Amino acid sequence: MEKRHRTIIALTVFALAVYLAGLLVAASVWKSDENASAPDRKNGTLEIGGRTRNYFIHTPPAYSRKKPVPLVLVLHGGGQSAESVEWMSGMSAKADRENFLVAYPSGTGRLSRMPTWNSGNCCAYAMDNNVDDVAFLRALIDQLEQEYAVDPRRVYVTGISNGGMMSYRLACEAADKIAAIAPVEGAQDVECRPSAPVSVIVFHGTADHHVNFKGGTASFQIGPARSDNSVANAISFWVRENTCSPGPQHEETSVVHTDIYSGCKHGTGVTLHAIQGGHHNWPGGRMSGNNVAATDLMWAFFEEHPKQ
Repeated sequence: MEKRHRTIIALTVFALAVYLAGLLVAASVWKSDENASAPDRKNGTLEIGGRTRNYFIHTPPAYSRKKPVPLVLVLHGGGQSAESVEWMSGMSAKADRENFLVAYPSGTGRLSRMPTWNSGNCCAYAMDNNVDDVAFLRALIDQLEQEYAVDPRRVYVTGISNGGMMSYRLACEAADKIAAIAPVEGAQDVECRPSAPVSVIVFHGTADHHVNFKGGTASFQIGPARSDNSVANAISFWVRENTCSPGPQHEETSVVHTDIYSGCKHGTGVTLHAIQGGHHNWPGGRMSGNNVAATDLMWAFFEEHPKQ
C-alpha cells in the first residue's frame, strides 16, 4: 500500500510539473499570437467518433493555392499541448523558411491542458478510453487536403514522446496517407502491418529515462506501467519492411551516432540519430541542451522521401 501511495504521489507531482511547464511554454506563444485570426494561423475543429477534436494549422507567408506544398503533422507529447510542441520544435519557423504547411492537432484528456494520444499501449485517458486517434488524424489529413493546396505525396508526421509513439502507429495503420515519419523519443509498441512503404527517421536519446533507448520499463511513465520496445527493434523492423541494405552507413561524433540505411524499395529510407547521453526532449529545440538540429534534419529527410 505504501508503495502504491508513493507511486500516486509521484504521478501527481509529475502531472503538475508537466501542466505548469505547458502553461509557461504556451504563454510565450499565446502572447505573440493573441489574435486567433492572424493570417499565418487558423484554429479548427473536426467531429469524429462522437468527439469534437481540435487543431491549428500554420500557413507560411509564401503559400499559394496555385502550388501544392508539403504538409507536416506535429504531435505533442503526453500532457503537453499543441502550442507547446510548436514552441519546442520550431517547426513553424522552419515552415516559413521552406514553404510547407504545419498542422498541430490535440489529443484528448480529462483535463483539457493534459491531452494524450492512444498510441497502442500508451497513454492515460486516450488509451483508457480507446480513442481512435488514427481515424482522427486520417480525417484531418483528408480535410486539410480539401481546404489547402496539399501535395498528397508529401504528407509527413513527427511527434515527441507519446506523440512519437503515435507517429509510429500512423506509419503502421495509415501508410497509404503518409510518406515519412520522424519519431522523437518514442517507441513502436503496436503490431505493425503497413499497407505501403513509409520512410522513417528516428531521434532518440541514449539516456532517456521516460522511454528507454534499449526498451523495457522506464523509471517513470504516465499511466499504467508498460514495457516499451527498443529503438533497435523499430529500426530493424523498418529496415526489413523497406528491404533496405542491412549494413548502414555509420557516422559518429561525441554528440550523436547516426546510422543511414540505403538501397530501400520505392525510394524509402531509414535513418537513426542516437543522441549520446540525450534525455527526453526535442534535440536542438528550446530546452534541449544539445546542438543536434532535429527539425532541420527531419525536414531534409522529408524532402528527400516523398511517397512514390
